[in-house]
Amino acid sequence: MSLTAFLLALGATCRITRLLTKDTLAAGFRTQVADRFGDDSKAAYLVGCGWCASVWVAAAMTVYALALADSAWFTVPTTALSLSYLVGLASRWLD
Repeated sequence: MSLTAFLLALGATCRITRLLTKDTLAAGFRTQVADRFGDDSKAAYLVGCGWCASVWVAAAMTVYALALADSAWFTVPTTALSLSYLVGLASRWLD
């Protein structure tokens, strides 16, 4: 895997993990998991814990990167996700 593909996969993993575990847009998903499995369940903990969820997101992203690293199907979405994550970090520092 090239350094570029690795960095894009890293940025995309950060953004997807943040979306799943913290963002308001995925709050309904987290609520559904808690409703189905219970607030104190491992599943509910998984979708609310960035450290925990990132392992699974990173595993999927690694497979994706290794399979399609030289393709626009990889570079376009991972670039957008990476840029989104970086803008989120920058907005915290600049606001």
